[in-house]
Amino acid sequence: MKKAAILVERDFQDLEVYYPYYRMKEEGYEVLFLGTGSAHTYFGKYGIPVKVDADVDKVDPSSFSAVIIPGGWAPDHLRIYDSVISFVKKLNQDKKVIASICHGGWVLASADIVNGKKVTSYRAVKDDLIHAGGLFEDSELVVDANIITSRKPDDLPVFCKAVINALKK
Repeated sequence: MKKAAILVERDFQDLEVYYPYYRMKEEGYEVLFLGTGSAHTYFGKYGIPVKVDADVDKVDPSSFSAVIIPGGWAPDHLRIYDSVISFVKKLNQDKKVIASICHGGWVLASADIVNGKKVTSYRAVKDDLIHAGGLFEDSELVVDANIITSRKPDDLPVFCKAVINALKK
């Protein structure tokens, strides 16, 4: 079965976790919530819980077709873990789909995978992406090779369509 990962940590943006989760399941993907080992259940900004399926350092990145990095404050927590950065770098190295929305760009910047790439994010992450070498565009969706980025929950419909289309290629 095809697998996709959604990275979670405390204070994730609830819609940016569950909307892609169900869209990927509709497309026949096994979707795993991956955490950092600091908890087995995380709570979103609006209190919705996510039970982690596995710790990111306990899975084989090569078994995944995509990683989705939701926003909220979770990406700021995620990016301090070497295991998260290694996971994202490995998927990028293998040209797998890297999909980031809202504050998820923090993980992309920390993984050092945006240099020379067109990207977007929530406006608070813009400078981080630019300093990491990203070519920032204020658009609801930016696709550059295997990297798919969007700005906010309102962009979820086009974001999820782009992720699904990229996986069909």
